[in-house]
Amino acid sequence: MNLTLLTAISPIDGRYFKSTQSLRYIFSEFSFFKYRLKVEILWFKKILKMYKIIKIQKIEKTDVLFIDNILKNFTIKDAMYIKSIEKKTNHDVKALEYFLKYKFSTSKKLSSMSEFIHFGCTSEDINNIAYALMIKDSLNRVIVPFWSEIIGVLKKYSIEYKNSSMLSMTHGQPATPSTMGKEFLNFYYRMKRQFFKLKKIKILAKFNGTTGNYNAYVAAYPKINWHIISEEFIKSLNLVSNPCTTQIEPHDYIAEIFGCISLFNNILIDFNRDIWGYISMNYFTQISIDQEVGSSVMPHKINPIDFENSEGNLGLSNALMNHMINKLPISRWQRDLSDSTVLRNIGVALSYSVIAYHSILCGIKKLKINNIQLLKNLNDNWSVLSEAIQTVMRKYNIKDSYEQLKKLTRGKKISQIDIYNFISNLNIPEIEKKRLKNITPANYIGLSVQIIEKETK
Repeated sequence: MNLTLLTAISPIDGRYFKSTQSLRYIFSEFSFFKYRLKVEILWFKKILKMYKIIKIQKIEKTDVLFIDNILKNFTIKDAMYIKSIEKKTNHDVKALEYFLKYKFSTSKKLSSMSEFIHFGCTSEDINNIAYALMIKDSLNRVIVPFWSEIIGVLKKYSIEYKNSSMLSMTHGQPATPSTMGKEFLNFYYRMKRQFFKLKKIKILAKFNGTTGNYNAYVAAYPKINWHIISEEFIKSLNLVSNPCTTQIEPHDYIAEIFGCISLFNNILIDFNRDIWGYISMNYFTQISIDQEVGSSVMPHKINPIDFENSEGNLGLSNALMNHMINKLPISRWQRDLSDSTVLRNIGVALSYSVIAYHSILCGIKKLKINNIQLLKNLNDNWSVLSEAIQTVMRKYNIKDSYEQLKKLTRGKKISQIDIYNFISNLNIPEIEKKRLKNITPANYIGLSVQIIEKETK
């Protein structure tokens, strides 16, 4: 059976192929080989710059160009050749080393220096930096831009809906009104916090040999300060050096990043569920697309499928990331391989998030606020003003203020006339009675508008 979008086991490579294409250029096995090849080549070039100390030939610009072109012109055919070597070595990084030696064999000068490929390295020196670069690129190119777009959309609708009063629901019951803009703002503010938190997390890397002590390097060249060389190399890749490791970089920073993404996703799940509920309450209608159907048997339906799709995929993403958060920082003694297969699924975890981000942005664009329904729900629930009335009564030290409003409103259908009659009989100044009578469920929104204006400047 040929591999097509319809025969792929994972929906990431099938149904959602287009949505995850941006990550495919970072986390596919081909890309993983290319990132590792980049690290190997850059380390080799770093060694070459130390030619006087190491006592090797100085190479010419044409040799550097030859080396750079190995990476620049890396193809699927090259990756397949590495895989053929791996079948014999049963070790992917060693196969990559042999591939580079094969490439160098066509250059007399470089062939004589091929033993300095992968010099002093353990495979994890190469892998951990490759993963760090992959994660860095996925954040900068994919995740952060998606977050920026989602946060920007929430900010936009916070402002657009700032005067759209709505009946709040606490415990699923009518409660003190808010505005739809303020409810969007709540999510905007929460997601923005995670956005800034994510950007502050340092992406770490190590390049210090088999148990983190530069043993092999020191054995070969004891007078070189390999710690400084390692720091310079890692810094040149715009990563942060982790000086204290075993054979592996302990992956704590990955757990921190995934913790931040997972929390962002949970906030987005909360948003999805709220919007889903508002659609069911008719606070929002959804724009109808002629060719779409909502049910195979019920022609009238427009289902909130984008928000449901987003919620489901965010759950899958978080399940994988939460496993990685718990697993990756743990390694038996100086190294075990249980992290290796988990790390290969970083792209899978992020892919489910990206699918969800696509869906949420698509879903929001279909929403149309229903101010008529919002106002109807408010006018059907005058009892929510009991909070305001009993608080003003407390201001004038009226005994049992809360209890009086409880007796009037709890579990009862209260009209505007009932509220007005109650206010008229209060022993408070007439100016306060007039002010209370001017409060309606639609305008009892506190400082929601001002909060929106302040936080979206």
